[in-house]
Amino acid sequence: MAYPTVSAPYGLKAINRVDGMPYAGTIRQIPMASGYTATFFGDTVQIVDGYLNKDAGTTAATPCGVFVGCQYVNSLGQTVQAQYAPAGQTDCVGYVVDDPMAAFQVAVVSGTTVIAAVSRSVVGSNMALVQNAGNVPTGDSGVAVLSSSSATTNTLPIRVIDVVPATATGADAYVELIVKINTHQYNNTTGV
Repeated sequence: MAYPTVSAPYGLKAINRVDGMPYAGTIRQIPMASGYTATFFGDTVQIVDGYLNKDAGTTAATPCGVFVGCQYVNSLGQTVQAQYAPAGQTDCVGYVVDDPMAAFQVAVVSGTTVIAAVSRSVVGSNMALVQNAGNVPTGDSGVAVLSSSSATTNTLPIRVIDVVPATATGADAYVELIVKINTHQYNNTTGV
């Protein structure tokens, strides 16, 4: 039996770097676009026209990183620091883990929010994202990786680095993976 149990997707959580260096919590503050989409802790984000917005891609996403919070001015004129950015706030600045070498922990799903298991054979492959709705009360993302999407396709946005043995549901059945962004926007040689 797995410990702890993974009951729902939670987005991408930064844990360290692919080169083995510890993750020091480094973020970049990037202004969010006017009319941005609600963005949750663990969502993939990208820069469009100089501003941050949620990257809702699944098989062709090109994120600049992962959203981990924000600061905005609410309707009462108060400055708020929050785990997620409700759509349409004023002067919103997103906090982003944008290191192309960052490694993230993520849940595996069978299609939407149903947790699924994959074998260790997915290590080294590329996978697609599943873009589920975020959780407003917790501020957590609903993003996960699709269990059936393991492939060599170079345009898939996620590269599997390892499995998470602590949450295995059986022999060679893993419900969480260690991943990096395969199609990171900063590594795109043609720019935006």
